[in-house]
Amino acid sequence: MSAQAPSAVVLVRAERFRPNPATAADNAFQADAPAGQSEDDTAARALAEMDAVADALRAVGVRVHVFSDSDHTRPDSVFPNNWLSTHAGGQVAVYPMYASNRRHERRADVLEMLKSDYRVQTIVDYSGLERDGIFLEGTGAMVLDHVSRVAYAARSHRADTHVLERFCTDFGYEPMAFEAVDSQGVPVYHTNVIGCVGTDVALFALGMIPDEQRREQVRERLSVNGRTVVEITEEQVREFAGNAVELCGRTPEGRRRYVMVMSARARASLRDDQVAAIEESCEIVAVDIPTIELAGGSVRCMIAGVHLDRRPQVEPEITEAVEAIDEHPRTADGRDLMEGTPAS
Repeated sequence: MSAQAPSAVVLVRAERFRPNPATAADNAFQADAPAGQSEDDTAARALAEMDAVADALRAVGVRVHVFSDSDHTRPDSVFPNNWLSTHAGGQVAVYPMYASNRRHERRADVLEMLKSDYRVQTIVDYSGLERDGIFLEGTGAMVLDHVSRVAYAARSHRADTHVLERFCTDFGYEPMAFEAVDSQGVPVYHTNVIGCVGTDVALFALGMIPDEQRREQVRERLSVNGRTVVEITEEQVREFAGNAVELCGRTPEGRRRYVMVMSARARASLRDDQVAAIEESCEIVAVDIPTIELAGGSVRCMIAGVHLDRRPQVEPEITEAVEAIDEHPRTADGRDLMEGTPAS
């Protein structure tokens, strides 16, 4: 398994997607649906885009766990990377969210699946910090280099540096926080819109870090192990070129296949030389998701990577024997463990 590029992901199929009014004030990338387009039409278009992302990932050999969500009060649940991250060694983190209507996106059934299918040792839950008005929105607020163990974070009220340092202590990362703003001086709301880190290549809008010394420190840290740094512009950031993620798939013959997944809009914004630099180490997989991008996030935001060791698969005859004993196993408090089973 690659340290940086997970071979499995969690996606949420949000059946009632719409741009979230509660996040519009500080998300400069968010936009309204086209005039005259109903909420039902917006939701249906977004569902088709979510399915297209899942299909594209499966086509390159990535394992995809899809969870359905029909709750109309969770318009942003398509973005699970903000509340969940997983880490080598069996560690899982659950994060505090800024918008109050996003906090119930956290799902016990997702955590139960991870514990069932993968080796989970520890779940560290920071969500209680919401009561103190302190937030760190997962791998939206942080861009993690799992190889060099660095957590890059643009400071904002969605990325509190005290929680960042606590996370880094708990999970063994070096915090690297910085200011990042657009040409109008508006702070970047999530670090993952301005950059992503792959195994051998990183895309980063270094020009949006106004402090020259800090900018060069970030550049040096990104490239210290020989990683190629592809600098993207603010204009490309607005096309979501920074909101990409490297995954590890499989060819039909079973060989590893590294892919950089991004939206079609992001891919179209890249210059030929940037594409060539990325494709030296991984192929680009681009999916058209214009409706989902209305919410101010793109492909990276949709993907919660699974950096955990998979458990051995149970033999079918053993499964049948267990089912014969109890078709609906329950916890000690009587809760049905089959509740919330993901749609694969």
